[in-house]
Amino acid sequence: MSGTLKKIISAVTAAVVMSTYFAIPLAASAESTGVIFESEVEKIDGVENWTSIYETQLPGYSGDGFAYLTSSNIEFEVEAPEEGLYEFDVRYAQILSEEGRMQTIEINGSEYTKVFAYSDKWQDAEFGKFRLKKGTNKIALVPKYGYAAFDTITVKKAEMPDLKATATAVPCDKNATKEAKSLMSYLYDVYGTGILSGQQTIYGGGHKVNTTIRYDADKDICVDDTGKTYSFDEADKAVADDGSKFVWKCTDENGQVYSYDSQNRNYNYCEYDRELKYLQETVGDMPAIQGFDFGANCPCYQWDDGIVERMIDWTNNKNGICTASWHINVPVTMADYTLGEPLDFSKTTYSEKCDFSPSKAMEKGTPENDYWELCIKNLAEQLSRLQDAGVPVIFRPLHEADGNYSNGGVSWFWWGKEGPEVYNKLWKYLQTELQETYGIHNLIWEQNLYAWSDASAEWYSGEDYVDIVGYDKYNTQYNRHDGKTSGPNLDAESGIFWKLYDTVEGKKMVAMPENDTIPSLDNITIEKAGWLYFCPWYDEESSPKFISGEDYQDIDELKKLYKSDYCITLSELPENWKNYKSSDVPVEGDIPGDINGDKFVNIFDFVMLKNYLLGTGSEKTDAYDVNGDGSINILDAVLLKQYILGMDVKLS
Repeated sequence: MSGTLKKIISAVTAAVVMSTYFAIPLAASAESTGVIFESEVEKIDGVENWTSIYETQLPGYSGDGFAYLTSSNIEFEVEAPEEGLYEFDVRYAQILSEEGRMQTIEINGSEYTKVFAYSDKWQDAEFGKFRLKKGTNKIALVPKYGYAAFDTITVKKAEMPDLKATATAVPCDKNATKEAKSLMSYLYDVYGTGILSGQQTIYGGGHKVNTTIRYDADKDICVDDTGKTYSFDEADKAVADDGSKFVWKCTDENGQVYSYDSQNRNYNYCEYDRELKYLQETVGDMPAIQGFDFGANCPCYQWDDGIVERMIDWTNNKNGICTASWHINVPVTMADYTLGEPLDFSKTTYSEKCDFSPSKAMEKGTPENDYWELCIKNLAEQLSRLQDAGVPVIFRPLHEADGNYSNGGVSWFWWGKEGPEVYNKLWKYLQTELQETYGIHNLIWEQNLYAWSDASAEWYSGEDYVDIVGYDKYNTQYNRHDGKTSGPNLDAESGIFWKLYDTVEGKKMVAMPENDTIPSLDNITIEKAGWLYFCPWYDEESSPKFISGEDYQDIDELKKLYKSDYCITLSELPENWKNYKSSDVPVEGDIPGDINGDKFVNIFDFVMLKNYLLGTGSEKTDAYDVNGDGSINILDAVLLKQYILGMDVKLS
């Protein structure tokens, strides 16, 4: 049995029905609702009772009055029957700010915030889902920003939905390639049962390693200090301004390419797999997903950093999954740029600090549109080569567009600086151009979203244009809940996970496509944060070192997660995932191999068959006989496994 099947089986076996709710004396319905605490807030010890906010009346409160969060904490304790995730609901009014007001809740010393919308009438709201320990938990509503009125507060066992019930395995691109459909199906089967490991790798000229290789013009060879020689193409020969001869690049027997350094007159290479080597040495395996970036393919300074070859090698030779972002630079000042001509890197940027207009990028006849079309054309050329090689890509362009925009700040990338309406048009424009103009259909479209406030949802381009939504987690210094300002932050950010789940109504898988600290296994599983995959950013040359630095990763927790049954690594991916079979579209009638009767044929049917053969499953049924030979044995398990892995076999 493959490592992947073991891991998914373990995850399925470990899954349990939500715990029975506990009765409490506070409410007669507690046993059926899971309520473990509820109270009129003004009746909590030490809380002042208000019946109006100065001259403003707020009729309709449920008890003798309400609490107004101004200068003192509202503190209380909650007894939790077991460790887990609990939902905090409040009845509130907020009349201070029509833009919304940040409210803070403290759970056992860790702070969480949420923007509460303006309301001059009492309304119900969920403060969030938070992890409580078994026993006594200290809770406080903290007036950091405050000035909201609270009538009631209720704490209950969080009801966790089945992530697969509403998510889909069908790509938004109706003409998706076979490989893209297979990848989407595999991701869907993993979602909610495990997490795929990932690692971003550097692009362009990063992680440069110098060598002693030099070109000997007299002998017409590339040779290093040990006397080892390297091959090169005659077409790469050139002459410098001073008349000296050299070759642009040479290659060793393993295919490693070394590029000429005109300043030092030697050759170097980029160690693009540095982080992967580190993980292999540290945890004993590589990630299932490798992150790439098409940023080197910019019209201003375009050079080939070998990204297409590296992606093809990762998928077709190493059986890995590719994801890619696109740090696409634009001229800082459009007047400095002539279409098709090179522009010094220092005069380009992907930040918002430029006069490049994303709205004009979609307006025919403008310099911005001419440039944007050239960007898309260059990108399509690379994606087409990947498509021809049968390589699907989890594609995350125009990422982190919201930035701090929905938190009262600005977007930190040019594609988001004119707000969500323009950004969504730009997203759709890019998708339409790639699909309809260039015939690119090997992409799983992933869109970054944040959860700063309700306004963050405005950056979602819609279910017809997105396959996966992702949150980039960077919180070792800021946005921590524990009050610290440095060191690894193992928080699973379950509140953000479920906020994004609600934003897309559960219809899209939710991932963590960038992060600093990888969340701990315990935090992920206990808090039911069903992130599809994680993917730390690459190490900088000095700092920060996101994967190898002890100020970002807890090495023991990193090893624990990688070696767990919940985490899927490179060696544990299905052997032929590009032909993976799964469907989220139920059909009528009996389906061969659909042992559990859910109208799908996937890993969960294999688990049932495996348990039956081990004597731990349910009663015998004809559905177990997937090869139709009249008996149920290991041959049925082998055939079903082959079918799920995409091999050309038939079930009876």
